[in-house]
Amino acid sequence: MTQSERDRDAHGRARQARPRDRLGRPLPYGSVGVEPVSEEPLPPLETISAAHELLAEGRPFSAHEVYEARWKAGPASERELWQGLAQLCVGITHAERSNRIGALRLIGRARRRLAAYAATGGPAYGLDLGHIIGWIRDREREPDGGSWLINHPL
Repeated sequence: MTQSERDRDAHGRARQARPRDRLGRPLPYGSVGVEPVSEEPLPPLETISAAHELLAEGRPFSAHEVYEARWKAGPASERELWQGLAQLCVGITHAERSNRIGALRLIGRARRRLAAYAATGGPAYGLDLGHIIGWIRDREREPDGGSWLINHPL
């Protein structure tokens, strides 16, 4: 597929129109995939709630997209929080796809971002960042302890 043949939105921006499975993998055109999430950012508490529901449905890639929209639209002072949460969800996605090396790299980045943000004393919107960071450390020590979607801290 050439650049000019790529899926594009009404503004000409590249957009993936292929359906995706629950872990974000593209499916063939015409397949039934999961419902895409909106690219519109939600307010902080709604972002956390939507991501939590998506994770409960086994859709960590979609939860990542919700956090990513918030990080791109939110204040620069909160970037580490939202980007860290998005990276954690992508890490869970990689773990569920049996890519432990990729998962560990991403959750390590997430841990560093979340720890840096926690040190600022910025708003956590009800999230227990210490618990999340501890969960990440547990996964780093024992990455093969089963599904990362079970008992996740988000």
